[in-house]
Amino acid sequence: MVATGELSLARLKVVDGLELDQKYKEALRPAELMRDRQGRARRLPRFFYEIDSRQTAREIRLAPHFSVWEFIEVDLRETDLLRGFPRYIPCAVALVAAELELFRQQVGTFVHIAANGGYRSPAHALAREASTHSWGAAVDIYKIGDEYLDDQEKIERYSRIATRLLPGVWARPYGHNVGYADDHLHLDLGYVTVTPRDAAGEIEQ
Repeated sequence: MVATGELSLARLKVVDGLELDQKYKEALRPAELMRDRQGRARRLPRFFYEIDSRQTAREIRLAPHFSVWEFIEVDLRETDLLRGFPRYIPCAVALVAAELELFRQQVGTFVHIAANGGYRSPAHALAREASTHSWGAAVDIYKIGDEYLDDQEKIERYSRIATRLLPGVWARPYGHNVGYADDHLHLDLGYVTVTPRDAAGEIEQ
């Protein structure tokens, strides 16, 4: 989608999740371990951008054509606390936005992220095991330009474009079973975490 705000990621406050109020720590589980579908332990993000209002989410761009709000749209399956503001999103979302910008340039049209298709907290009803969405490192794209990604040909065509073009990106294969996608294109960077240069707090080595 075309963003209406300014490219001003530096305006967002970086927070250490371990220093948040207890209610936010319980929802975000910063730096805790969470197991993926194969039983492997994955450490959740510790550092987040703080989004203080819906206006801020709409004004601030993570990339020239992608605003913060596109990565935080959720429905009632997200915990009540994280449907309001302030809201917190892992810093890795900036990496995903940069790669989506390259993807948009390649396809030459709008790229639409689904509701619940950006960041989902570990408290989200869909987060039954470690999902890269809880790292802010994944997106589900349901529409590109005027094309809905609702069949195998379109999903696989755009999957090939993305994986050839974007460094480190993985695309979920087409299919109807768990671990596959049949009505969107899932792209992710894996369980990547980001420690911003200006992050406060002692970092464990």
